[in-house]
Amino acid sequence: MISMADDTNKAEEPKTEAKEEKSQSKKVSANVGKLVDEIAKLSVLELSELVSSLQEKLGVSAAAPVMAAPAGAPLAGAEAPAGEAAGGATQTVTITGAGANKIAVIKALREINQNLTLVDAKNMTEQVPAEVLKDAKAEDTKSAIEKLKAAGATVEVK
Repeated sequence: MISMADDTNKAEEPKTEAKEEKSQSKKVSANVGKLVDEIAKLSVLELSELVSSLQEKLGVSAAAPVMAAPAGAPLAGAEAPAGEAAGGATQTVTITGAGANKIAVIKALREINQNLTLVDAKNMTEQVPAEVLKDAKAEDTKSAIEKLKAAGATVEVK
């Protein structure tokens, strides 16, 4: 029995050491620790409000940066001919204008890419040009173009 008790204590030691290593590698000041504790108590809605308020006050955005179109890109609204679109192996769909009905375009963007959050899709409509699909198959490209154009967006294919 003594050996079992020794084994139990030995098994617990690495866990404790791992926790200590984590806490040592992420040392924060007392003020930051207090803030983290208070923020952890907030609801999701309150966290959303906090993020929005901080973005507004600091003049920053939490959205991922969107790459600008290359200098040699076709003009807005220009689209590859249907025969050319089917011939390429992969294509990139870029939204160049959201149109008048941004809500429909946001919904279309989220249908095309389910990984987009509502905020990301909204930012894509406001920060054009933005890549919607990159290196996509011809049928995926065609479907995305149809959805975006039906929503009122202007797109181009590369």
